[in-house]
Amino acid sequence: MTLTMRRYLSNCHNAGFRFLSFFWGNYQLGSLPSNTATQGLFDAHLSPSSHNFFSTACAKTLNHPPISDMLIDSFGRMHTYLRISLTERCNLRCQYCMPADGVDLTPTPHLLSQNEILRLANLFVNSGVDKIRLTGGEPTIRKDIEDICLHLSNLKGLKTLAITTNGITLARKLPKLKECGISSVNISLDTLVPAKFEFMTRRKGHERVLESINAALDLGYNPVKVNCVVMREFNDDEICDFVELTRDKPINVRFIEFMPFDGNVWNVKKLVPYSEMFDRVVKQFSNIKRLKDCATETAKNFKIDGYTGSVSFITSMTEHFCAGCNRLRLLADGNFKVCLFGPSEVSLRDPLRSGADDEELREIIGAAVKKKKASHAGMFDIAKTVNRPMIHIGG
Repeated sequence: MTLTMRRYLSNCHNAGFRFLSFFWGNYQLGSLPSNTATQGLFDAHLSPSSHNFFSTACAKTLNHPPISDMLIDSFGRMHTYLRISLTERCNLRCQYCMPADGVDLTPTPHLLSQNEILRLANLFVNSGVDKIRLTGGEPTIRKDIEDICLHLSNLKGLKTLAITTNGITLARKLPKLKECGISSVNISLDTLVPAKFEFMTRRKGHERVLESINAALDLGYNPVKVNCVVMREFNDDEICDFVELTRDKPINVRFIEFMPFDGNVWNVKKLVPYSEMFDRVVKQFSNIKRLKDCATETAKNFKIDGYTGSVSFITSMTEHFCAGCNRLRLLADGNFKVCLFGPSEVSLRDPLRSGADDEELREIIGAAVKKKKASHAGMFDIAKTVNRPMIHIGG
């Protein structure tokens, strides 16, 4: 470590957090060279001896438990965001999520119970996780979701409790879910055309999704995030129509590149890359401006002058954001997954039910996190990798 860097670290109140944010942010924006020397600098400052410093600095600044070494991988990434799938079941059959002939669902006794979810969530939050997102399947169809939300929202150190939903039943459930602690809402909607919606989801319900978006707005969620998976010759002609949703309402439209999972018949010809999506937007909205993204952001965020909402692009396939990844996944069957596109999973349910104490669970989690790779494979390799259907993994 250079003398200049030592002075910088000693003079900054929250130096570890600032350095990490600086490095990741600039690395993703291309301001730092991606070469061996840069990687060496990164590794040096994120050595095991630095981990406690970083986590302590962040904890003092953000007032949550110090980040445990359990959540820090071999590249120094601190995983403070846990996505929990509550169920594999869904009331839609979206083509990019589920094979046409359906999937084999895990028998109910093999799914995590409410108490098991809460115990594991408490372990993660006590170790430094400050954001949890509930996914599925469709999380709102789980009967005890309100109780789960209430208990999760009361975990000391948790700052954000979010949900990703297809919106089919959300409108009537959201008032209570908000009372129980849901602080952020993502609603999936891939088309503004009802007939296309029915084709893509193999179900009716377009109007109900729109009602849920409006219900979330009425309840004061700001922004209401709308997830749109863009596929060529299906909804790529609607990109600018989606952008118009942000004109007068605090909606964040999030355009997502089509990703390969088992059974969704991914084809590169269906992929509309971020560069092409952005070019289409710029042609119609020349006054679009880039917003400043945080170091762990998955999306490239933009705002159009005079518009209330914002527009984002999630570029998993063409411009990955692995360098700043802070996300982990707990699947409905209790398997733990450190990368959405990686096939590796480890069961937390089995040791939990065999009587493992918290320390033993931490060792299992920490070992899995340490094996996380620097980045996922390229999209063509991902397409050939055996992975589970998205509905099993969780959105």
